[in-house]
Amino acid sequence: MMKKLSPRHAVIPAAECVACGTCVDVCPREAISIYRGSYAQIHEEICVGCGKCARECPASIIRVEARR
Repeated sequence: MMKKLSPRHAVIPAAECVACGTCVDVCPREAISIYRGSYAQIHEEICVGCGKCARECPASIIRVEARR
């Protein structure tokens, strides 16, 4: 049985991310990690789109969108 994904998820544009780690620290689901020290990466199967990362991102680059 497949787990149902939430209707929303966070999106982080890798080219704009500075890998500060703020989003990693505030995510209550541990759905974000820093990829090779370069940018934050969302684990979409875990993310529920709560928006905490978007609110706390110092660069204001994270957005929450509806899943396609």
